[in-house]
Amino acid sequence: MSSIFLFAAETNSIPLSLRIPLSVMNFLEFAIWGAWFVVLGNYLDSLGFSRKQIARVYATMPIGAILSPMLMGTIADRYFNTEHVMAFCHLAGAALLVVLSRTREPKAFFWIALAYAILYSPTLSLVNVMVFRNVPATVNFPELRVMGTIGWIVAGMSLKLLIRPGEPVNNRPILLAAFLSLILGGMSIFLPPTPPVAETGEIPFVKAINMFQDPAAAVFFIGALVVAMAMAIYFAFAALFLEQGSKVKPENIGPVMTLGQWVEIIFLYTLGDFVEAWGMRTVLLIGMAAWALRFGIFAARPAFPLIAFGIALHGICFDFFFAAGMMHTQNIAPAGITASAQSLYGVLVYGLGMWLGTELAGWLNQHYTKETTDPATGHVSRVTDWKMFWLIPCIGVTVCLIAFVFLFKPESSDSKSDSAKPESDKPAAKADK
Repeated sequence: MSSIFLFAAETNSIPLSLRIPLSVMNFLEFAIWGAWFVVLGNYLDSLGFSRKQIARVYATMPIGAILSPMLMGTIADRYFNTEHVMAFCHLAGAALLVVLSRTREPKAFFWIALAYAILYSPTLSLVNVMVFRNVPATVNFPELRVMGTIGWIVAGMSLKLLIRPGEPVNNRPILLAAFLSLILGGMSIFLPPTPPVAETGEIPFVKAINMFQDPAAAVFFIGALVVAMAMAIYFAFAALFLEQGSKVKPENIGPVMTLGQWVEIIFLYTLGDFVEAWGMRTVLLIGMAAWALRFGIFAARPAFPLIAFGIALHGICFDFFFAAGMMHTQNIAPAGITASAQSLYGVLVYGLGMWLGTELAGWLNQHYTKETTDPATGHVSRVTDWKMFWLIPCIGVTVCLIAFVFLFKPESSDSKSDSAKPESDKPAAKADK
């Protein structure tokens, strides 16, 4: 594996006129999400929301990812420039986040969060479209996507400044996300022009759904759905697990949760090399196995250093499965509908998978949480059986991994990352080599 600690695909360098704006775009896209989503459960817990109500609010993001990305992908494929769609979503989203920061009632919070999710969710796929349609090769993707990880880290570390020692999580992380969304919405207008490329005829998202007719693609998408459910469980309750199960102080939760993103930087920079050396199938299997290992560690509830290691595994969990999956989706998508193909992947991962996982997380956590009342003070405390809570996704991902080993057989088991020209220059569909 050549240049394992260097940037991938040096032979397909990205000009600065593209590298700078696309890097800033990725930075802000994930800084917005990282600023508030990780500690949202702690904030809602401090407002007195029940565990099921917390899970339902977390479910708004995947519900939004089910409802809107396919529509937005079709719009970007056929009708409007992708950067203009991005601008609209983030500017309107900034306004909704400000309203959300002032909302305290559970039902109202849910509906406003859902409206925001409908706007933000499709941008997770559209930023990939912006990159894939403008960079020289698919293997360039990790170099730019890593800036999203850095954005998530910076946002998470900034929570140390927004939450004072000894006080619970407040609404400042949401306001930070609103500010960042306003900036990205404004700058999106000036991103590299990315016009529609789909031809008239069949609706692009219908063609994307037809990808399920390929057995290898179907197994890949179903596997992504299952692992996304596990990711939702992690996002919904990992922060609360740190606070209540590992006694991490509230002001330190955000920074501790960024351990995974620090490791993610290393593996994103080298992801192209791993795919070239081992093939996409092996990389995806390693990523799935890392998820099972993480949940096994959490279920064992060892000393904090091993818990921290489980968080750090996010670098492999996300990069080797979800980031690699974005590249794999791009490689197997028919030409002209890559925005819809990325949106399909987004619906399965950030939409259906995260929604089902979040609902499961809420039910599991409620089931394994018991309320006790101090007879002297009347204070009600919640005690969660974290071992059983984390054991369920550990078993689920392990079963999925075993099935994936036997059923996922792409056109070539050594399928490599595509190194061809951007989609706009391709006359025909492409597939994994």
